[in-house]
Amino acid sequence: MAFTAVWNYCVPLSVITLLSLVGTARCQAVQAENVTVLEGGTAQISCRLQNYDGSIVVIQNPRRQTLFFNGTRALKDDRFQMVLFTPRLVRITLTNVSVSDEGGYFCQLYTDDTHHQVATLSVSVPPDTPTVEVKQEAVEGGEVELTCLSPRSKPPATLRWIRDRREIPGVVSQQENGKTVSVSSTIRLPVERKDNGAAVSCEASHPALGGQKRVRHYRLDVHFAPTVRIIPPPGILREGDSLSLTCSITGNPLPRDVQWTRINDTLPERAEISGPTLQVSRLSQSHNGTYLCQAQNNYGRAADHYTLLVYDPGAVIETHSAVPYAVIGGVLALLVFTVICVLIVTVWCSVRQKGSYRTQEPILNWY
Repeated sequence: MAFTAVWNYCVPLSVITLLSLVGTARCQAVQAENVTVLEGGTAQISCRLQNYDGSIVVIQNPRRQTLFFNGTRALKDDRFQMVLFTPRLVRITLTNVSVSDEGGYFCQLYTDDTHHQVATLSVSVPPDTPTVEVKQEAVEGGEVELTCLSPRSKPPATLRWIRDRREIPGVVSQQENGKTVSVSSTIRLPVERKDNGAAVSCEASHPALGGQKRVRHYRLDVHFAPTVRIIPPPGILREGDSLSLTCSITGNPLPRDVQWTRINDTLPERAEISGPTLQVSRLSQSHNGTYLCQAQNNYGRAADHYTLLVYDPGAVIETHSAVPYAVIGGVLALLVFTVICVLIVTVWCSVRQKGSYRTQEPILNWY
């Protein structure tokens, strides 16, 4: 009986003691916190402990290399630093984070049962300002192909083309480069000479930019043939005066050389050419003629002419009315038409008055 009583007492006590020990072991636990950081930034990896009793705590990197053993550095990488080791919290920092550091960091607590949790480190790579590439030069009347390139981002950047505050749809492609992604967007635009210098923009947006955008501005470079216009001098020219003609030239590329010639003759001896300007001093009638300005680039040639007429110093030059003859003729025609209309109305009124008088005459005779 006594043995039975002792056995009945001891067995429950042993069970209670065992359950107590198991419960204590199970209460010791570790929790890890996931973290996301920008490339080049500093990551804080934290392991939270519950009911820590001084057991061994080990932190390992994604390659299962031990970084710290109970707060002591185990891996020679100065970017990792132990900043906090308490019975409740173990925290390390990783500076100058790169995408190669991404992965799961193991927080391990060695007790009677090994407990571990994984803190996942995610690295975000914002895009740099995108670049714009031109496949071939743009020529008036043709098309230009533009490609906006964001060579490196994670997750992939979003690219948009903007012109005159309106979005231009582009053909988007992506290419993985390890853990980062290269993104490009291509558009094709018809171009005329009026489009030369027009602005287009490529915008790169990304979650890591916090609503901001990286923008690359680009101005269209449209090539076209030159145009030439000679700016004539004001008034008339007499012997002894000086002549100055300026050749106004447009074109892309702008012609470097300007050619001045005189049709069917050579330039005067006193002619001086300075860039687009032709000057002739002390004019005489021998300088009369047609002067030609010519310019060209790789896309065409253009020319304009000016006819020089030099008068004697005492010559009387008839001045023409500033009013065009067509206008004078029109005014005269209108005046004649008005006079004819007035005459017709006057005659009609006179005839009507006479008819009325003859109608009333027999009535007066009756009375």
